[in-house]
Amino acid sequence: MNSVQNAALSQTSFAQDRLRPVRIWLYAMAAFVLLMVVVGGITRLTESGLSITSWKPISGTLPPLSDAEWQAEFDAYKQIPQYEVVNSWMSLDDFKYIFFWEYLHRLLGRLLGLLFLAPFVVFLVQKRFTPKLALPLFGLFLLGGFQGLLGWWMVSSGLTELTSVSQYRLAAHLTAASLLLIALIYVPRSLEPGRVGGQVRPFHLWAASILLVLIIIQIGAGAFVAGLDAGMGYNTWPLMDGAIIPNGLGIMQPLWRNLFENALTVQFIHRGIAYVIVAYLAVITWRQYRSGGFGHVHGWLPRLGVLVLLQVALGIMTLLHAVPISLAVGHQALAFMLAGVTIAYIADMVRAGR
Repeated sequence: MNSVQNAALSQTSFAQDRLRPVRIWLYAMAAFVLLMVVVGGITRLTESGLSITSWKPISGTLPPLSDAEWQAEFDAYKQIPQYEVVNSWMSLDDFKYIFFWEYLHRLLGRLLGLLFLAPFVVFLVQKRFTPKLALPLFGLFLLGGFQGLLGWWMVSSGLTELTSVSQYRLAAHLTAASLLLIALIYVPRSLEPGRVGGQVRPFHLWAASILLVLIIIQIGAGAFVAGLDAGMGYNTWPLMDGAIIPNGLGIMQPLWRNLFENALTVQFIHRGIAYVIVAYLAVITWRQYRSGGFGHVHGWLPRLGVLVLLQVALGIMTLLHAVPISLAVGHQALAFMLAGVTIAYIADMVRAGR
């Protein structure tokens, strides 16, 4: 086959790939979710999340536009415990800074909904996907809307008694965001044309799925660390409070509360899960190296190994430097990227097994 025929075949295949714009759109939505995670992390670390004390899905799209509106927002903030206990020193200009990050985070959420729904309707009219695919795609839209509800549920926990949001609700919000990102990557990856090479056995799928579950659990554990500001203490590694296993892990009663409310225990768990992930990935990577190497679909494994090591190094640096915003946000974003790469590996293995 000559070059002209090859070019013609390529153009024909491109034209017939009606799902290509759909895949690009979904990947773009995944990147947008990652951007929201970054902004959400900054919002959390600057303690800006409680600066907007009401939820107005439509009218809240516009920021305050006059001095009177700004003062009204500031007066509303003055009524919550965070201002009274922590930020009573704030001036209106100080308030505008924390308002900006929460406003931006909510604005991006609204924009995400619009950028999802409008192309969905266009692609549906163009019949780029079947009704069978339209239903799960619309389910992704609902999952995004549910994430917005979780966000307000989280914020509302800090408006009456607490000076920050509940770590339980923060963990639910962040974990739901990770599931949304995973779905936004899996769906388009599974729609890629062509077959992926490589031998895939049930063990490979199970091993990667367990890794993904561990990463999701670790993201949730990280949310508890963030919610309790647990990273602000015990800023040494590998020892923690002068020991490998520090004293005081079970000081609260009943004992289960230590898992979610004891800053020492929460940070210890987060460290422990990281060790488990590193060891687990090392084992499955070594097993694949011995049994068949990293050709074709299993080329994802060494990439995962590099990302995990980078994530561990970034986590240690974040801890040793007492959680600077840049390192902490990078650490959170890389965790989501790690989940995204893992689900891409799983999707490719499913395609290889077809």
